[in-house]
Amino acid sequence: MSLSEDFLSTEDLHPIDIVETLAEHHDWEFDRVTDDQIAMAVEGQWRTYSLTLAWSAQDETLRLICTFEMEPPEKRMGEFYDVLNRCNDMVWTGAFTFWAEQKLMVWRYGLVLSGGQVATPEQIDRLIGSAVMAAERFYPAFQLVSWAERSPAEAMKVAIAEAYGRA
Repeated sequence: MSLSEDFLSTEDLHPIDIVETLAEHHDWEFDRVTDDQIAMAVEGQWRTYSLTLAWSAQDETLRLICTFEMEPPEKRMGEFYDVLNRCNDMVWTGAFTFWAEQKLMVWRYGLVLSGGQVATPEQIDRLIGSAVMAAERFYPAFQLVSWAERSPAEAMKVAIAEAYGRA
């Protein structure tokens, strides 16, 4: 059964209602902050990621941010930003940014649903999964540049490609 079959009519559902149902389905901790926003914790291999999804009716966009703590040493910031740019060059479904003041690495993406379009549960599940996969894929590169003092090019070798297929 597909995720969409759990919903009789997604046209009347608020995007955050769908996210909440997905969080329950995956047994993720979540907090419905407002009618238009939900915060979740998703466990990854490297760490637990904080995700926030917010619906903006004004611009018809479902926004996602996935954050994790990152505190690169000041002396490595040039290399850190270099590896961040290299990571962004390898992805199409979002982008990383570093919020230095909060010491947070942030993955951002906005799903535009203009003209009254409705996001399906599969789309939202993929949106969340892609954010966590990107964080998992590139976390080691950020760490290698920050703490092992590896070059950005060398650190990127750990994130050269996504795994496809089955073992």
